[in-house]
Parts: sequence; structure tokens; C-alpha cells
Amino acid sequence: MSLVDYAVDGAVATITLNRPPVNALNAELIGDIGEAISRAESPEIRAVVITGAPHFAAGADITGFQAAFEGKMEERQAAGLLAVVGRLEALEKPTIAAVAGFALGGGLELAMGADFRYLAEGAKVGQPEIRLGIIPGAGGTQRLPRLVGYQRGKELCMSGRHVEADEALAIGLADEVVPDDELLDAARAAAARFAAGPTQAYAAVKRAIRRGYDLPLEEALTVEAEEFAKVFATEDARIGVQAFLAKERPEFTGR
Repeated sequence: MSLVDYAVDGAVATITLNRPPVNALNAELIGDIGEAISRAESPEIRAVVITGAPHFAAGADITGFQAAFEGKMEERQAAGLLAVVGRLEALEKPTIAAVAGFALGGGLELAMGADFRYLAEGAKVGQPEIRLGIIPGAGGTQRLPRLVGYQRGKELCMSGRHVEADEALAIGLADEVVPDDELLDAARAAAARFAAGPTQAYAAVKRAIRRGYDLPLEEALTVEAEEFAKVFATEDARIGVQAFLAKERPEFTGR
């Protein structure tokens, strides 16, 4: 993984994009992100932070677009990023995108694959593809409206404007906004709290919401019941109930 740094602290993995100067997304970087996500699937990892500095990712590497008009390379690259974002979203443990600088285009699409987005005060995010005469190709037109609402999502994709951190927080695109120099510490601290929690229950919440979100309510409630039954049989469920009855703090194992 020459373009991604992967570090582990306890049960928290940090995936850091490292393609200076702006972490422009090309096929190699996307592949390295996918490899890092594969490593984070290990049961020893119970929470993940994905980040990049000084910019999270300023979008696709546009220098390759001209060649793409002839060979459809960019279309394949978009499909590769779409798959990687889907794998990040499907990780069965909490994930946090720590966003500094720009997260634009594919960078924002990658950040939206995480469960939570922590933005530095100076961060700017957006889907500016429309300015190039194209549209998002790795989930932007679908995940963005689900986060910020139909009309706001359409406006952001059609204007291509950059959204500052405070607005991102106000519209639900960011979960936390913190001072620039505290971003990574805040994200890692939150990840550590998740890593000490009931990992299987977190995974069940993610599956239930993802599977049930677009279903009719009765079908979605069936999905929830199925996930409840699965998680009720876990070791952590027993630990949590016993600790509650004993008025003690549970020490979850992640199993």
C-alpha cells in the first residue's frame, strides 16, 4: 500500500490517504484504500478512522480524464471507487471519516461511506462534478440526498458548490465540527469509545438500517426482528444484561 498508511492503536485502525499534495483519487490510490479496508475487516479491529492530510481527498485525478474519453478508463475508475465506498459502508464495525481540507467529488463520496463524518472547522465538502459537465459516479447522487434530504441533495449536486463545515453540520452532512488541530484526536477518541462497545450490536444496527431503510414499515420491522434475534444470542448481550442487573459497567468483548 504505497499510497495509504495503515496504523493500529489497540482495536482502532486508522487509514490515512497519502498521495500528496491533495490525495487526488486515481486507480492506485483507490486500490490501496480497498486493501486497507480488507485489513480492517479483521475481528481484532473494532472501529476504523479514515482520513487524509492536509486534504481528505480533493476528488478524482482529473489529469487522466482526457485519456478516459478514448478508453473509458474514468468510468472504470468510478466503478472501482463505488465498490470501495460500498465496502467501507458495509464494514461491520463503526467507521469515522476525519475530514480536513477538501473532500470534494469522489472524496466526499468516500467520506459518505463512513458511519460518521467529523469535519475540521476549515474543511470544505461538495460534489463539484457538474462544473466539468459530468455528475458524481461513486454514489454522490444517491447517498447525499439520503443524508441531507432530497431537495438539498439535488441543489448541491446541481450547483457543485463547496459547503463549509458549519453548514455541513447544520444540514446533517457532518456529525461533528472540531478545531483543525484537534480533528484526528477527536475522531480517534470517538473510535476508541466505539471499540470498547458491543461490536456485534453496532453491526446489527448498521445492517438493520441499511436493509430496512427503503422497505415498507412492516417489512423493515421484520428485518429489525431478525437482527435483534441474532444480536440477542451474542456474548456481549449477556455481558450487557448481567452488568445492568449488577449495576456494573459492562466490559464488552466484541463477540
